[in-house]
Amino acid sequence: MVHLHRAKLFYAVAGSGVVLGLFNYFQSDKKTAKMAWTTNFQPSVKWDHNWDNRDYSSVVKPTTDENDQNKINEKKSKEVPTARRHIFLIRHGQYDIAARNDSDRRLTAIGSATLKVKKQADLVGQRLKDLKFNYSKIIRSTMTRAKETSDHIHNYFPNLPVDNCDLLREGFPIQPEPPSKGWSFPDEQYIKDGSRIEAAFRKYFHRADVNQTSDSYEIIVCHANVIRYFVCRLLQFPPEAWLRFQLHHCSMTWVVIVPSGRVGVYAIGDSGFLPEELLTG
Repeated sequence: MVHLHRAKLFYAVAGSGVVLGLFNYFQSDKKTAKMAWTTNFQPSVKWDHNWDNRDYSSVVKPTTDENDQNKINEKKSKEVPTARRHIFLIRHGQYDIAARNDSDRRLTAIGSATLKVKKQADLVGQRLKDLKFNYSKIIRSTMTRAKETSDHIHNYFPNLPVDNCDLLREGFPIQPEPPSKGWSFPDEQYIKDGSRIEAAFRKYFHRADVNQTSDSYEIIVCHANVIRYFVCRLLQFPPEAWLRFQLHHCSMTWVVIVPSGRVGVYAIGDSGFLPEELLTG
């Protein structure tokens, strides 16, 4: 009898567990789920629409007066941008990493053209030309490998102005997560480089000015660490994730910033225009 009593108790507890589980299953609308494949997902981080400090709504005080609101709407239609900014981030070509000084870190035979054979820098220039966009300028890092790469690209757009920018030089933007033994540097190095690279981000990435009437296309030639950091910042991903993906030499990253401040990415590290033997980095 004792064993029978225990058996009945066990099945009663088990049965109640099944009933409770079924009840919770059919009451899913009362649960808080945090997985992307559920219908009541709540984002862990909200998108910051004013990431570039150019969101019109952030500088206008709300009003309940209809006449004031009409004036605000009229003013907004004149002061909100209408054009898109397309930015092409090009990593430099393969270079001599054994050289100690920047002036000696020149492109290798793979990175540039020799004997009239197109190599990395020429092929990315050809790719940009094939897209047939009306580029407005080339902006480049002042490091030798970036300048040489941009010179090859400039051959395809001889009339484009070229701007030099020290802010775009290679560096270490922020301590990566997860940590990497190969990227272990003193905090001072990250502070020095990180503030400079962040300044470059704020200078070149923002929605279009109000007086820009048509979409623009710009080319920036710089470095892998810089580009990877820019992508993380643009997408509002954790910036310390910059080391989690790689870029081939002379690969192309294509981003667009729309008038609302939303950011789109057409390509990250696109190197499909390079033959297999030229995939380095």
